[in-house]
Amino acid sequence: MKAIKDKHIVVIGAARSGVAAALLLQRNGADVFVSDFGSVPENSKNILKKAGVPFEENGHTSAAEQGDFAVVSPGVPTEAPIVQFYLKSGRKVYSEIEVASWFTDEAIIAITGSNGKTTVTSWLGHIWETAKQPYNLAGNIGFAFSDKADTARATHILEVSSFQLDHINSRFKPAVSVLLNITPDHMDRYQHKIGLYAASKFRITENQTEEDRFIFNFDDPLIKQHVEALKEQANHPQLWAFSNINEVPEGAFVRDNNIIFRFNNNDETLMPVYELGLQGQHNIQNGLAAALAARAAEIKNEAIRESLRTFSGVEHRLELVRSIDGVKYINDSKATNVNAVWFALDSFNVPMTVILGGRDKGNDYSELEDQLRDKVHTIIAIGESKEKIKAQLDGVIPNLVFADSMRDAVRSAKKVAKRGEIVLLSPACSSFDMFDDYEHRGKVFKEEVNKLT
Repeated sequence: MKAIKDKHIVVIGAARSGVAAALLLQRNGADVFVSDFGSVPENSKNILKKAGVPFEENGHTSAAEQGDFAVVSPGVPTEAPIVQFYLKSGRKVYSEIEVASWFTDEAIIAITGSNGKTTVTSWLGHIWETAKQPYNLAGNIGFAFSDKADTARATHILEVSSFQLDHINSRFKPAVSVLLNITPDHMDRYQHKIGLYAASKFRITENQTEEDRFIFNFDDPLIKQHVEALKEQANHPQLWAFSNINEVPEGAFVRDNNIIFRFNNNDETLMPVYELGLQGQHNIQNGLAAALAARAAEIKNEAIRESLRTFSGVEHRLELVRSIDGVKYINDSKATNVNAVWFALDSFNVPMTVILGGRDKGNDYSELEDQLRDKVHTIIAIGESKEKIKAQLDGVIPNLVFADSMRDAVRSAKKVAKRGEIVLLSPACSSFDMFDDYEHRGKVFKEEVNKLT
């Protein structure tokens, strides 16, 4: 554990992970101050007041500059003036997951990627549940890592973002790391350069050694490029790959409609691929990644098989809300980038109405043209990005209309959707222009769907 007793530490950002980090540091002897450039949510205020942690909001005063080091919430960009102040003054800036890792000796399994993180993380939780093994599901899902890092006597299964990886240091060292895919996302945070975004994702391997395992998508060309560089490094982690279209040197793949494990040049059949609880090519990849991570943690094949069969998915990710008059309403609010929407569209082969839009992250919606042209007759555009969506997609599909609220979007969808079709909320954007987060957006969508008669 890093020596923090009597250190004065400034936590920047008072969202969930920032508050959790502040409490963790305080109960381990640090003097903590929380500073937020915006307003602090009422719930966070109450928690901090109860714990006796001082805080400020609506701007960073000189008090925010007094820390021995700073801890940043994921929502705070590296370019923020307060972060730059610490870096230029030679003081350290750490992410919340780095700080949390100081207070545990339990194994960490960390999952990242542009798409599928929540599904794979939840799937692993289901595997551990089935195997009756203790686990702590945290990170971008459920609890912040800091909430239970110093108390949980269990494997930490973490969903981690590129933002969280930007400020890890020497201690965040997963026993198993998983990189699912790299597609353009958060380009506004990475100077619209995919290489910078990819480098951030690959930081998940930064502190791993040959005793650890790195599980990666064999079919992703950008990942493979970085893996070749990783191979040149001394003491790199063991490399396990997964693929639903190619055989891999070591790892998991599909052959003759069966999931195959390959280790030390020996092949073993795990199960038929059609028995997976989630369907679609992207979910085959997700299942392979989850199976490998479980195997790396020495979970028995029997528990892995049972869990792959019985997992039913996660809220806000291709979630069936309701069928009305033969029309299925699907909540895919978790789809916050274009690639996630592509996968969602690829999962269905019936005519669709799609609700698209929100706060744009540097998206190129034209990447969806082929899928939209084949399957979608109506786009209902919402949020700040609707004019950009119209500019890039008008004429690709028969109908493109605007809606000013989720209520209007759902009611407009009901008017045009026919029996046997799907209404799909798959926004490709962040939610912060209209909602608190993607979960809030998905909840409002479900509420409006359930009001339909």
